[in-house]
Amino acid sequence: MNILVLNGSPAGTNSITLQTVNYIEKFFPEQHFDVLHVGQRIKSMEKDFAPCAQALAAADLILFCYPVYTFLAPSQLHRFIELMKEKGPDLTDKWAAQITTSKHFYDVTAHRFIEDNCRDLGLVCLQGLSADMDDLLTEKGRKQALDYFRFLLWQTEKPAADVPAKEPDAADAPAKAQDGRVVIVTDAAPDDAELHAMIDRFTARMPRPADVVNLREFSFAGGCLGCFRCAADGTCVYKDGFDTFLRTRIQTADATVYAYRIKDHSMGTLFKTYDDRQFCNGHRTVTMGKPVAYLVAGDLAAEPNLQLLMESRAQVGGNFLAGIAVSTDAPEAVDRTADTLEYAITHGLELPQNFYGVGGLKIFRDLIYQMQGLMREDHRFYKSHGFYDDFPQKKKGRIAAMYLVGGMMKSKKLRKKMGNKMTEGMMLPYKKIMKKAEKERNRS
Repeated sequence: MNILVLNGSPAGTNSITLQTVNYIEKFFPEQHFDVLHVGQRIKSMEKDFAPCAQALAAADLILFCYPVYTFLAPSQLHRFIELMKEKGPDLTDKWAAQITTSKHFYDVTAHRFIEDNCRDLGLVCLQGLSADMDDLLTEKGRKQALDYFRFLLWQTEKPAADVPAKEPDAADAPAKAQDGRVVIVTDAAPDDAELHAMIDRFTARMPRPADVVNLREFSFAGGCLGCFRCAADGTCVYKDGFDTFLRTRIQTADATVYAYRIKDHSMGTLFKTYDDRQFCNGHRTVTMGKPVAYLVAGDLAAEPNLQLLMESRAQVGGNFLAGIAVSTDAPEAVDRTADTLEYAITHGLELPQNFYGVGGLKIFRDLIYQMQGLMREDHRFYKSHGFYDDFPQKKKGRIAAMYLVGGMMKSKKLRKKMGNKMTEGMMLPYKKIMKKAEKERNRS
């Protein structure tokens, strides 16, 4: 595959974001990577866009690679996108994706910006990777980068959203897996033929057993009372058995699928009761690492707040969002969602959390730390899972290093002498990672 990397960083080859692509490239030598340093050379590209247009036309996958600057992509990449629209070739139905680095401060708006422009250009935009600036320096971050690229390649092998697929039949149904199951939580009414059809299609497509749990069949004693009785031991004041039902029937599954009809701009009262009663888990993300998906009946495109809710819910929970199949889409959207969910389960796919997940968890982390005397179960969970490890006051070495660099930067003489050595110095740890990657590749 010909992959055109649009490096939007003004740092050019010294871009931290580009190092993620460089690292990936070492483990996928069968893929051809070509890099345009649009962030650094935008002025020359404004004068002559022809070579860029040729590169775009030859690409099978266009990979936007950039650091998040002030809620969005750098201005230089903005300008290149303008040139793509003004002077570029027809890119209809080509694949596109993005890799960014940031501290997750509004990385979501940057990704939306690229996705929206990809749609303008007729590109098929696939899920991107939003990494922390330091992720590549950690074993987990490097694994996530490689896992993401494998997932990206898998996505390009699937038919595009507007390519019709044939109706599934019994002969096409994959063999059911022997181990594991998926739970489908729904509030489908008996006469909701549309939603039941989506659930049936999903169940037929899924290669492992699907356990359908209809919330209409559970006798809720009432909604959450906010009494905090569950804070100490996770036991609800209600005696209707919901906490046991939740932990044994729902949370033991390999993945969760939520199937509902849009009601009053939400998932409806019954689902809200279900969500509120999950406070018996406090603020513990007890299903971390397990993917989720949605089957939605109704016009979800007209419900941006509901879309935000679903994405944020997955992000804060540490759950990979495998897809949202909507009744207004073609029926094969259900198939793609099932396929993606199965891929995520089989490969243990976990990608970095974005602004919603990182920001949301930090708010709760600080809250639980202050309330640890009351929220004892939450505190034990957060402590055992290392949620407190990123308290900034614990990073004494980094703080001291920044004081040293800051003191040096105050000197005009030193600044002049250093020139661009600052960015070169930032590359040193990444160069070590690249050398290590080359050794690993050669051994394999």
